[in-house]
Amino acid sequence: MTLRAASPRSVPEPRSRGQDQLRGELSRGSQAEVVQFQVRLDEVTHEAFTWDLWAAADRILGGWCSDDGFCSFGLWMVGLGREASSRAVVPDALADTPEARRLVGRPRVVWDDDWPGWESLDYVAMEAYGILTGVGDECAEAFYGAVDAEQSDEEGSSGPLGERCDVRCEDEAARRLPRLSTMFPLRSLTQKGSSPASGSGE
Repeated sequence: MTLRAASPRSVPEPRSRGQDQLRGELSRGSQAEVVQFQVRLDEVTHEAFTWDLWAAADRILGGWCSDDGFCSFGLWMVGLGREASSRAVVPDALADTPEARRLVGRPRVVWDDDWPGWESLDYVAMEAYGILTGVGDECAEAFYGAVDAEQSDEEGSSGPLGERCDVRCEDEAARRLPRLSTMFPLRSLTQKGSSPASGSGE
């Protein structure tokens, strides 16, 4: 299961500063190269589709992260770069990233562009493909058809890998995510009047 498959496109979130540059670079390549970019993006996000990473998203987002929120969170993590993406194997290592550290101690209502989600990253390649073909968003069917033709059969519709974790249980959170559970204490957020997140930055 790719993260895209679990997250239909919704109202566009604020664009990352690097997104226009990425789209521009892709649109200077070939259609085949753009398709391969999406194939690789899907592969990386599929590899990250684990209960451990979902637990990290749950904890950072205040105790609960929706399906769509997790899809966006996984894309955000991929967008942090190769080193950060490798942390999906041990999601508690996200505690080392500057992007996660910037969120510590701040109410989620003021995270704004620092929100740990990047849904629109999943549409950059399609937009570049539309530029190359000259048909804009009408390229969607052809683009995703080409992507599906290049993907391996291993990316099925199976659920997250690993064992589910309830990060609202402090003992379990401390065992599975010792650093993130310290950095993002649920009680302090509740005392500030912030309810559990819906998984959307909007």
